[in-house]
Amino acid sequence: MGIRNRKIAVGLLAASAMLLAACGGSDSATEVATEETVAAETAGAPACSGTETIKIARNNWTASAIEVEIVKQLIETNLCNPVEIVDIDENAMIPGMSTGDIDANVEVWPSGFTAEEQAFIDDGSVVNMGTLGAIGKIGWFVTPNALEQFPQLATWEGLKDPAVAKAFATAATGSKGRMLAMDPSFSGYEEQLVKNLKLDFKVQYSGSEAATQAEIIALTEAKKPVIMYYWMPSAAVGKYGLINLALPKASVDCALEADKCDGDYPEDVLFKVASAKLEAKDANVFKFLKKYQMTTDDQLGTLPAVEIDGRPAAEVAAEWIAANKATWSEWFK
Repeated sequence: MGIRNRKIAVGLLAASAMLLAACGGSDSATEVATEETVAAETAGAPACSGTETIKIARNNWTASAIEVEIVKQLIETNLCNPVEIVDIDENAMIPGMSTGDIDANVEVWPSGFTAEEQAFIDDGSVVNMGTLGAIGKIGWFVTPNALEQFPQLATWEGLKDPAVAKAFATAATGSKGRMLAMDPSFSGYEEQLVKNLKLDFKVQYSGSEAATQAEIIALTEAKKPVIMYYWMPSAAVGKYGLINLALPKASVDCALEADKCDGDYPEDVLFKVASAKLEAKDANVFKFLKKYQMTTDDQLGTLPAVEIDGRPAAEVAAEWIAANKATWSEWFK
């Protein structure tokens, strides 16, 4: 989910380095898929004769973790290809896909897909595999107590109120309010937005989705407001009642001119990508991934079990598979 300011050469080097360090990231919990949770073979499906190892990129957010497990279990059971989950920063994912070191990723956010990455699709080395089925929205969110304390936050201009900035301040930000960003590699224009909207805030990075959730819980219990980078669909938005604070419409394309970004993130129609080499490597897997779908409702139905209940993504994926045979069996025809 990230706007990435980096050189493609760096991305290529990062891809190679991260692949060496991260390949084999499959959780042992994946083994929970049994004959009871995944049907052995679907009528009309391709023969279960795949031999090539398929490498699927897993990014640092919950929906990606669940979707990758669904794909892994379905491919291994119905096509017999071993699947290797590759934990990789999304910055390096597309260059790695262009070389065939990574075969596919099943959740890409358009707002974080740069012109440099689009160039790999344009030159044919990476294939747009179609929409995922889910609609996403990145943005700035506040906790309910923030709006209760400061009704002026019904609009983003309320952030300009000195009293509001002071209420969001922490020991680390001094007199400035804190804008809580997440992983620096994610799609984010927070520093540019604070500067260009002339807000008396300072951006700090939590480092991860889990760390942001911990901040939400701790500060809500302390009756202190939080403003943060987050996204929908997510279980946390529902659990904590997070409210999307609509920013003004951007005057530039932030993906192309990040330094001038002065407005809200667009709605994201999520899509899938694959290496152009995958079709020749295994046509059945390529065909399956083109048909694979995970709707917004599917995400909302699976995210809470992982994000809130703390269950392994592999277990939740296996349960989704067991409950949705009529849906996924069509992907193998």
